[in-house]
Amino acid sequence: MVKKQKKCKLKYKLILLIMTCIFSIFSSIYVSYSLILLNGIENHIRFVVIGIILILLICLILKYLISYFNHKKRYYFYTIFLIIYSIILLFVGKTILKTYQTIDNLTTNKMLYSSSLVSLDDELSKDGKIGILKDETSIDGNQIPKEIIEEKSLKNEVVEYDSYISLLNALENEVEAVFLPTSYSLKFQNVEGINIDLSELKIIYTKEKTVKNETNNSKTLEEPFTILLMGVDSEVENIANSTFNGDSLMLLTFNPKTLSTTILSIPRDTYVPIACFEGKRKNKITHAAWYGESCMIETIEDFTNIKIDYYVKINFTGIVKLVDNLGGIELDIPYSFCEQNSKREWGENTVYVEEGHQLLNGEQALAYSRNRHPNPAYCSSKWTDYISNDFIRGQHQQEVLKAILNKLKNVNSLDTVYKLLDTISSNMQTNMSTNEILSLYNVGKDILSKNTGNVEDLISMQKLYLSGKDAYIYDTYTGLTLYNYVLYDESLEEVIKAMKVNLELEEEEIIKEFSFDIKEEYEEKVIGKGEYTKISSYQTLPNFYGDSEYQARKTAKELEIKVTFVYDANVSGTVGTVVKQNYKAGTLIDDIDSLVLTIKKNDIKEDESNNEKIDNDVIDENTDETNSSDQKDDEDITIDDLIPTE
Repeated sequence: MVKKQKKCKLKYKLILLIMTCIFSIFSSIYVSYSLILLNGIENHIRFVVIGIILILLICLILKYLISYFNHKKRYYFYTIFLIIYSIILLFVGKTILKTYQTIDNLTTNKMLYSSSLVSLDDELSKDGKIGILKDETSIDGNQIPKEIIEEKSLKNEVVEYDSYISLLNALENEVEAVFLPTSYSLKFQNVEGINIDLSELKIIYTKEKTVKNETNNSKTLEEPFTILLMGVDSEVENIANSTFNGDSLMLLTFNPKTLSTTILSIPRDTYVPIACFEGKRKNKITHAAWYGESCMIETIEDFTNIKIDYYVKINFTGIVKLVDNLGGIELDIPYSFCEQNSKREWGENTVYVEEGHQLLNGEQALAYSRNRHPNPAYCSSKWTDYISNDFIRGQHQQEVLKAILNKLKNVNSLDTVYKLLDTISSNMQTNMSTNEILSLYNVGKDILSKNTGNVEDLISMQKLYLSGKDAYIYDTYTGLTLYNYVLYDESLEEVIKAMKVNLELEEEEIIKEFSFDIKEEYEEKVIGKGEYTKISSYQTLPNFYGDSEYQARKTAKELEIKVTFVYDANVSGTVGTVVKQNYKAGTLIDDIDSLVLTIKKNDIKEDESNNEKIDNDVIDENTDETNSSDQKDDEDITIDDLIPTE
């Protein structure tokens, strides 16, 4: 009996030995694998640590086996020690892997596109027309729709349109259904010129397609590089279900050698050539977002002449959770304001922020990042007595970003780290590879090793500013005259120069003279902000209504526009003045082929003798004489013949 018990005890002892050895080997390999993944981070130290772990594993197992076969009491000590040691290794490995997986989740070389056939009705009739985007390079506006048409064997007539706005407005009476990006409700909710209520649209078919981004980036993060920060302002927290709308854009250049950064906020209404529009027509830069991130990147590269190495999409709604996990951020608020909450709700959910130095929670930080105008319709005068705009909103976003970076320096709780990793993982996305992100470790190490209070004290942050003028320009896509921000050439040149200097693409000009008055407070010059006058390739058609023929002819000559005058008694208006023009005020001069102005003339019955000759005439700007050689009757020259259809 005793012999049997002893034999059973030896059996369990052997099983414990085997299981403990397997557990310790697995944990050592697990933590070694996690360390190997951290490529570029303290390479020598990592490999030394891995070597120590493996050597220690071999020594411990040998000692463990010796104690077992020699029947020493140390066997139980080694068993307990190996189990505790293995648990520690597993915990360390898990922490490293979680961090690595979070970083890995941020990176993407693929883009998900989704297109839907939408209509005001629940179903598509067999004879109903379908609207589609004309641009064949558009994945969700043309390519996916064609795939849906083929897969669903749709025999409906397909009508092509130049823009999404034209598509949406065509639903009123031209077509029964149109193809739009599936996230149309968020993408087009603030776009001017849309006559359809987006909430009334119903989705009939939907198809998704993942497209791999072709990148040829050979730059390393040891060299100066550029990053485009794109704000995703949605109502959901997961960036995978969010829509980039082009309202928040920050272009950064960073020089890891000098730790210098330039930050440029690009206003949403900046008037630039849009890379994905036919002929690269100029429009608000925010409209480049209709065609996705690639179109926005190409558009910015075109007008700045600076290659964008990387982009980072940040979901602003995720800022709420990020700031709350950090315990709030401290900011000096310039004025008291109110704003809707993260879910776009007012009423009892309205967010209020007082003027002065404040500790902001997540909702307040998001409200500060979003706010760009007062909201007197929702709040009392206490919260609406201020002036704000897109530029000020861009500055707010920069302030919030820096405040978050400052707070991140002080994180020392592992639980907080885990929460931050989860939040960042679901609310950020970049085309940087995992190894490229890990290579920023050395820069971060250099920053954090310096004993200072704020990030801006460590990194030289140069704010850049795009100066321009307000302009109302006729938009062919919406059929409306819209507000735009037209850049001054000198301002753009100064901003580009500063970015190229930081990227080491150009030499910095040395300031040889410097003067100051000790009685006056020194104010740092903001590059790109100043008094400028030059704007190239920008001139719009004025409103000729009410001008006399002499005034109109003089203005057209100054603008170097070919003009044709038509005389008509059957229109309302003041006799002898312009009452019609074939191009709307605000149209770019470069887009005008020939201007036709209609002059109101006296009724023939009232003054037939004096107006008989003029009634049959068309006067062109190229001659000071009346072109009456043709001697045609009124019905031979009609206004419709002279005025091109828009």
